[in-house]
Amino acid sequence: MDEMSSKPFVLLVPSPGMGHLIPFLELANCLVAHHNFQATVVVVSSNTSPAQSQAIQSATTPKLFDIIELPPLDTTSSQVNAAGSVFTQLPAIMLEARSSLRSAISAMKLKPAAMIVDLFGISVLPVADEFQMLKYVRVSCAWPLALLLYAPILDKEVEGEYLDQKEPLKIPGCKPVRPEDVVKPMMNRKDPEYESFIRIGSEIGVMSDGILVNTWEDLEPTSLKAMREDPEWKQILKVPVYTFGPMIRPGGSSSPRGEVLGWLDMQPNASVIYISFGSGGVLSADQITEMAWGLEFSSQRFIWVVHPPSKDGDKGNDISAYLPQGFMARTHDKGLVVTTWAPQMEILAHSSVGGFLSHCGWNSSLESIMNGVPMITWPLYAEQKMVATMLVEELKVAIRSKVLPAKRVVGREEIEMMVRMIVEEKEGDEMRGRAKELKKSGETALSEGGSSFNTLSELAKLCEINTQRQKVGST
Repeated sequence: MDEMSSKPFVLLVPSPGMGHLIPFLELANCLVAHHNFQATVVVVSSNTSPAQSQAIQSATTPKLFDIIELPPLDTTSSQVNAAGSVFTQLPAIMLEARSSLRSAISAMKLKPAAMIVDLFGISVLPVADEFQMLKYVRVSCAWPLALLLYAPILDKEVEGEYLDQKEPLKIPGCKPVRPEDVVKPMMNRKDPEYESFIRIGSEIGVMSDGILVNTWEDLEPTSLKAMREDPEWKQILKVPVYTFGPMIRPGGSSSPRGEVLGWLDMQPNASVIYISFGSGGVLSADQITEMAWGLEFSSQRFIWVVHPPSKDGDKGNDISAYLPQGFMARTHDKGLVVTTWAPQMEILAHSSVGGFLSHCGWNSSLESIMNGVPMITWPLYAEQKMVATMLVEELKVAIRSKVLPAKRVVGREEIEMMVRMIVEEKEGDEMRGRAKELKKSGETALSEGGSSFNTLSELAKLCEINTQRQKVGST
């Protein structure tokens, strides 16, 4: 028997966008490198951005798995609304991709044993059924997953808007969710995005063969135990919940150092605060000004990745127009302002970095934890407010402003205080120690015999069994 044909073969189908593609590339690398899988990642997109192309190229060098890019979709003749929200647009795109995905699978010499999609891709799961594949849905973290799964129940129980509720939203066995922390689709029940959110919540726990969560058992034990063991969950969740994290991007240690990393090489240990809000995070003009003054008043070293506000007004796209006059000159020996891309993993892994002011995207949060770096939370959208609350209240590796940044401009004095606390005060050292403990816990989970390693080994066995069933079914 050919060696490759004896390995379990898994198909990964992320929804469009860098935030969905990169975690799937990481998972594919892990499955192939550490669990003896074959893997193919199917890229679904109406167009492939330069950033996607770069990510695809780096992920396949050296070539560990195949990547298939489906033909661009003709969204002009489809139900896809280019101006729609994530929860309405991405499921529509994935629905449109079913035909080309079906053709791509039919052309494969070997039949995949399993398909893995993200929560926006559940509309392609029927294609997996056609080819007798196991079906898994990949999500980021456990607590927001619990809210998503329980949202159809809340939809019936809660009257009025969630943001107007006086008490936290109760989820069986889990930490309650503050009304102000609800995910974006739950902020307006009249929006089509909410309807799509409820639909996905009702389908994800019954249409798949399991849900794969990029977390680990010791990081979110309460939510994981509730979904698996609480009696109220038996009617909601019909499939197993698996943990396989922390899956993060590897740092490119062999890449050129560049200006940012070269500057970090010259700074004292744990002395730099790194500020970044992800690829889609943009601050208002007023908040950029307050952030600049806060950093300057703190007298701490910093790397600040900042982009012009989305509503440019009369100032255009020159970021210096939004900074206080003379800011760059006064802080030239203390910090760097980066207006393009920054090598985040390499920055967080650097010994000079002592804190991360972050939008609390799950990928960024894991990258910070797995480098032992404490955080200042600055949630902007999606599930980031829930993640921020988890980082502060449960994991105790972060601090936050008195009022959510999404509600009002955070002033320079508070920013100065938070930066000083993280970088130079006892509270920051305590959070740094806790982050390093979680880092060790995550490394253990991924190591041979750890909980996440065992999960992926179990997935390999299930795929092997299904491969045999497929062979019997085709004879």
